[in-house]
Amino acid sequence: MVAYSFKAMFAPQVSGLIKRHTVRADRKRHARPGEPVQLYKGMRTIHCHKLVDPDPTCTRVRSIEIAVTDLMPVAIVSIAIEGIPLHREEIELFCRADGFAPSCVFDFGLRGETARENMGLFWLQHHGVGRFEGVLIEWEPA
Repeated sequence: MVAYSFKAMFAPQVSGLIKRHTVRADRKRHARPGEPVQLYKGMRTIHCHKLVDPDPTCTRVRSIEIAVTDLMPVAIVSIAIEGIPLHREEIELFCRADGFAPSCVFDFGLRGETARENMGLFWLQHHGVGRFEGVLIEWEPA
């Protein structure tokens, strides 16, 4: 079983089963399809809290590339899943599904007019400019 920790801004969406995927850097071991995943807020802190019980099941793990620039207002230049680039409308939908809808993030300092702008601001703050390569882990409720 694999566990993933989420920032507080994503906790309501994960626990409400609105956000059903996560983008992560490559590491030695990620969840595999068919395995349960444990989803937490604040893992490895005294504020650790399990977000979903029973554990959801990993349904798919795919490669993802996200290109980010510091040119505003849209910092997300492109997103490709399994090497297939998303179109502009698909990028906006992906950013919303990843928890960046404007109405969901106002309390966390992201003030973009679109989910794409908010995700871009978040990625600039946490990953910087450049190309991110990792995995997209998807799950369904148990």
